[in-house]
Parts: sequence; structure tokens; C-alpha cells
Amino acid sequence: MDYVIEMLNIRKEFGNFVANDNITLQLKKGEIHALLGENGAGKSTLMNVLFGLYQPEGGEIRVRGKKENITDPNVANHLGIGMVHQHFMLVENLTVTENIILGNEPKKLGMINIRRAAKKVDEISKLYGLNVDPMAKIEDISVGMQQRVEILKTLYRGAEILIFDEPTASLTPQEIDELIAIMKKLVAEGKSIILITHKLQEIMDVSDRVTVIRKGQGIGTVVTPETNPEELATLMVGRQVLFKTEKKPSNPTEEVLNVENLVVEDYRGIEKLKGLNLSVRRGEIVGIAGIDGNGQSELIEAITGLHKVKSGTIFINAQNVTGKKPRKITESGIGHIPQDRHKHGLVLDFTVGYNAVLQTYYRQPISSKGMMNYKRVSEKAQELIEAFDVRTQGEDALARSLSGGNQQKLIIGREVDRDPDLLIAALPTRGLDVGAIEFIHKRLIEQRDRGKAVLLISFELDEVMNVSDRIAVIHDGKIIDVVDAGETTEQELGLLMAGHSKDEMVIVGDDVIVKEGDNHDVE
Repeated sequence: MDYVIEMLNIRKEFGNFVANDNITLQLKKGEIHALLGENGAGKSTLMNVLFGLYQPEGGEIRVRGKKENITDPNVANHLGIGMVHQHFMLVENLTVTENIILGNEPKKLGMINIRRAAKKVDEISKLYGLNVDPMAKIEDISVGMQQRVEILKTLYRGAEILIFDEPTASLTPQEIDELIAIMKKLVAEGKSIILITHKLQEIMDVSDRVTVIRKGQGIGTVVTPETNPEELATLMVGRQVLFKTEKKPSNPTEEVLNVENLVVEDYRGIEKLKGLNLSVRRGEIVGIAGIDGNGQSELIEAITGLHKVKSGTIFINAQNVTGKKPRKITESGIGHIPQDRHKHGLVLDFTVGYNAVLQTYYRQPISSKGMMNYKRVSEKAQELIEAFDVRTQGEDALARSLSGGNQQKLIIGREVDRDPDLLIAALPTRGLDVGAIEFIHKRLIEQRDRGKAVLLISFELDEVMNVSDRIAVIHDGKIIDVVDAGETTEQELGLLMAGHSKDEMVIVGDDVIVKEGDNHDVE
């Protein structure tokens, strides 16, 4: 068999914890091989072993049939192995080309030859359909474009085998489609890809074979066309997973959040919210549906006090909180699951215990007369770890040592435990596996059923439709329509998100289309 990579009985330990327990993975030349598992199952650890970031305690690695000792990433690069990390390794104030050549600079008479490098970057970019501007600054390009820069970095160094670690976790649906097309082009040009993911539909769309690992152990390898998402979910989690969250009809009562004529500008003075109105009541989940960049981030940050409001008012429980400090707004009854868990959700170099009390450390019973009670901190952390299934080595472990899914469960546990009247959940399941998604959706619905108000912001249309009771569609800084989640369709929502009104739509058979003669452009 023509394998370009063979990882045979790989064992990786961290102290007493076995992250990879004798796992075998074999990659054929020219295939996209998915590595599937829950958050914390050991997928990234296994690939970090292949890339030379970790040294295994047991097993062997063969590259093109030859046993290799990959002691560091330079050895991996020399063997033609490149890795596109989940969290990008880019310097924001450097250009695309400067980032790509870092550590591998082409020199002429002792000087770095940027022009030559940019030409090569442009050639590679065009060959694989990446369409990246070599001279653009990283801070000025989208997340999806930054990921293409990471791919270019590996190709510039001559990678034939590419490892993609959760590549779609931070991308919009459109960017995901573009990435899948790029991966198929790479394989068509002779590359081989290992794709770390837990998005089942992506696996079905793009991979040839799937290796499943669960809690650090290899469950087996299956041929993608011979399986289905339900079977893969069961292999991954070890039980049957519900893809549609069961919920009874909502019973909304009084208003908790009322946003009136909200206007918010970005740092350049450009209006991102243009007189937005929104209402969320107790006992309901209102989902915000919209294409990324239409004001979602500014709306959440304005409500939570993280972004200055130019005009308009925000009421929580009929109390005007516009322009108040974040702590005052939080204390008025808001829980916030932020869209960037690393930037706004956790202090990564604090312990799990300290992160569990970030919102309550200064109040009783965690603190008394200005002194923190560390026994209480430990008890609260253990309580949340147990209630929210946070898989960690203990409350003294650093937050950065947790997988993305377990970091998210810790944040959700902390916010829900405070029993807020309004829970804002921004991209709560981004980058999570089906088991964790099911768990979080149930928690959001539990909050609703306890008479709380929930505001859900997500770029996953099926999530918005599955979990919400009402859906508010945001376009160009305004809520342009509010629809009943049970009575709308993906097509209708997609057209609303593109800026069309319901008056412009007509139903033809099972399809919703824009009337002839409408002057809007729909992509």
C-alpha cells in the first residue's frame, strides 16, 4: 500500500495522563484523511507528534515507507510535512509575504529580497486558487484570508503533506466552502492532507477516509462514502447523538432586553449599527442570523459595555444601562458567553479555579472583607467541572491546557451558574464537536425553560433555526425582520440576510426566490 505517512501505535503521555494510547493512522498519497474525535480526544496531540512539537513515549512514524525520528518542526518541514494551526501563528503588523518568509528569508548579497519572495508567493497563491495579496498587512485581511496565508506558508516551504487543525472553526459558511475547494485543488495537484475536525458534514463533503479516536484511543478507520454522520457521531462519542434538540414551545413573558435606535461606530468613525431595535423576553431564545460583519460583534459589545454607544438606549429589566461600565451591566443581570473565548472569556495563564470565579471573586462567599477564600474557589471550580463535564486534570490546571470545547464548557458553566436574567451566547458552539454542541444547546434551552431570556448569535443557520424561538435577521447594522423559527426556511433566511425584504420574495414549489425585476444582487 502506498502510504506517505504511517503513525504506528503512537503513545503520548503528559505525567500520569495518557493523551494518545497506542493510536495508528495511515495516510495514502493524494487523499484527504479526516481525524475525528471529541474536544480533548487527543487529535491535536497526535498531529503535534507528527509535526515534531511533541516526542512520543512509544510507537514509530514512517514517512514514505522510511522510519523517521521527527525531533522538531524543522525536521518535519524538511520531510515535506506542513501544519496549518487552529490558532494562526502570524505577526499582525507584517505583510503577507513577510509572514510567509519568516525564518526562511531569501537573501541577495546579505539583504532580504522581498520582491523575489512576493513574486514566488503570488505564483503559489495563483496555482492553488488562494487569491492572496502578497503585500497586504495581516491586520487588514479577514480571518479566512489569514488562514490562506498559513496554507501558503506551508506550501512556500515545499510541503507535500499538510495537516489542517480544525481549519473551519473561525470561518463563515462562505469561507468554509472556499476552503473545501482549495483543499480539493491541493489534492488534485498531488498533495496529501490530514484534516483534524469534528464537523461531520465537512467530513462527508471532503474526506476520503476517516480515523476516529475517542478519549485517546483509536476506534478505527472507515471509508467516507461507506458511512454517514449518525454512525460517525456514535463512533466519536460512544453513544447515539441527537442532531435536533428537543424543546417544548416557548412561553415568553415580560421583556428583559430592550434595545432602541442603537447607533454604534467603529474605531474609524464608520457606523456599524444604524438605529438597531431588538427585544428579548423571559422564557424565549432569540437568535440573531446574519452574514459576519453586519454589526453582530458591535451589538454584543454595546450591550455588555465593551463598546461605546453613539446614540440610542439599552434597557435591562427596564433599567437604562447605556454606557455603564461592564461590571455594572453584568451585575444588572447579564451573563455573557463571548465570541472570542481566549480574548474575552478566559485568562489563559490562570488556573481553571480562578477562571471559574472571574465574575464573582470580589463577592461573598468567594471573598469576605477584601480577602479571597481559596477553599471556596476550589469548591466552586469542582462544582462547575462536575456539572458541566469540563474534562481537566483538576482545578489547578491552567485554562490554556484545556481543549477548546472544555474551555467553552467552563465559560458557560461560570455564566449560567450566576443565574443571569439575560444570557448572551455569542458563537457558543464554534469549534465544538457534536457531543459538546448537544450539551450546550440543552443548557441554553434549560435557561429558557427556567424563565430566563437568551440571546443567541451564531453564523450556523441550522443552529439558529434549531435552538431559537424567534430569529432576528441583521443586515447592514439593522434588524430588518423578525421571524418565527418554526415557520421559516434556510432559503428565506438566506435572502433576508442578503438584504431582501419578504415583499420581494415569492414561493415557487418548495423554493423561495426573489421576484423578477428586483434590483438587489444576491450572491
